[in-house]
Amino acid sequence: MSLAESWGRYAAGSTPRRTVNAKGDTTWLNWTQYADHGPNESVLGPVAGRRVLELGSGSGSNLAHLVTLGATGQGVDIAPARAVVARERWGELPGLEFRTVDAVAFLKETDETDETFDVVLSIFGAVWFVDPDILLPLIRSRMAPGGILAFSHLPPGSRGPKPAEAGQRYDHTPDEWGHILTGHGFSDVCVSLIEPPQGRAVGTMLVRASAA
Repeated sequence: MSLAESWGRYAAGSTPRRTVNAKGDTTWLNWTQYADHGPNESVLGPVAGRRVLELGSGSGSNLAHLVTLGATGQGVDIAPARAVVARERWGELPGLEFRTVDAVAFLKETDETDETFDVVLSIFGAVWFVDPDILLPLIRSRMAPGGILAFSHLPPGSRGPKPAEAGQRYDHTPDEWGHILTGHGFSDVCVSLIEPPQGRAVGTMLVRASAA
């Protein structure tokens, strides 16, 4: 089974995201694995008029929210089923595009053009599963000056489901992420641990860095 097929099977078994959150919003951004929990899009700063790339865009809900705030969005996901769901749900939004492609392949492809992004995000996505020494230089090369990279995943040592074929997860500590990111040309690195909701044991690591 290919990696795309494996992630597609994993996606098919996932619980669909709700159409409305606890506040009654039809679009929202969620950095953590828990519903109605954690910070919002303010982590990224103002997004209106900015070009946003999401690596591992899944069903497209996080990216669609940013587009409703005035961003232009490009979503990339390796699982074909994800793009199908994203287009069915969000395809009518102007300024939003989804592609089925490996993150590294996409970034290498855009590296041959002048296309850049003001914001790159990955929520339990490619940054967690691709060697940062391969992925981060590619991300950095496609970011506009002053752009923001932000990503989240489980803290080091936490267990989380994934296709067996996905290989290693890059569970770095906050200090390790700081060292890796600065080594690849990022600055103003901020790593925080979002505490879990009451009754849950595992929090979420959130990392933000600048391409200044």
